[in-house]
Amino acid sequence: MVAGMALLTLNNALLKTLTADYPPGQLIALRAAFVFIPIALIAWRSGGLGSLRINNYGGQSIRAGFLVATQFLMVTSLALLPLADVTALSFSGPLIITALAAPMLGEHIGWRRWSAVVIGFIGILIMVRPDPDIFRIVALLPILAACSGALRDLVTRRISTGESSIAILSFSTLAVLLAGVASLAFDHAPLDYGDLPVLAMAGCLQGAAHFVLIEAFRHGEASVIAPFKYSALPWAAIFGFMLFGDVPDIWIIAGAVPVVCSGLYILHRERLRH
Repeated sequence: MVAGMALLTLNNALLKTLTADYPPGQLIALRAAFVFIPIALIAWRSGGLGSLRINNYGGQSIRAGFLVATQFLMVTSLALLPLADVTALSFSGPLIITALAAPMLGEHIGWRRWSAVVIGFIGILIMVRPDPDIFRIVALLPILAACSGALRDLVTRRISTGESSIAILSFSTLAVLLAGVASLAFDHAPLDYGDLPVLAMAGCLQGAAHFVLIEAFRHGEASVIAPFKYSALPWAAIFGFMLFGDVPDIWIIAGAVPVVCSGLYILHRERLRH
């Protein structure tokens, strides 16, 4: 999970450099095309085309739908907000996973972890601004992306027992590619071929990151694995400052603290329970 979040954050940073030049759908389609490079390599190492066999089309389709929504929301967020802000706001995802793990996965969630979830959501409210006069509607985009991503991760855990990680990744990536291509009918920009190396690198990082994340949810309990997503925050701060000169403001820092602490407490409670 830690390695996957580092790769995913770097991918987001690279894609953000292009958000001023291309609409979200076009960026998603172009990146998805390059994701098939690591997919082909992993499939080859995993036994060839047989590793791509789909057994659960219903579950795969549901996961793919959540991934499409997550990527459109995330790329739009990257175009409108600093990288560190998007990353910090997306930290609501692990809290949502913990809250939904009980009804969807049958995992036991005690009152202490429920309390941590509530504290975490208070931190989210701080990050989107407590004053109605300066409440940022755009800040809801990464939160919605986190909700969609949380549902995607829960579906991943449910279907991973009968599907290979590379099959899950390839099916969802194809759905993202088709959705991005379909969006070109509504908005697109001329392609600068000089941007292809950046898109290729972002696609390879995206593919590798999602394969690692799928593996994490295959082998670990969702409410235990999810808090490790917080490792993305320092990477987002570093990449955001190096590439864009962004520095997280006081509201983001103040809100991120209870969110991260609540996630770490959830992990602590899980360790004690086991």
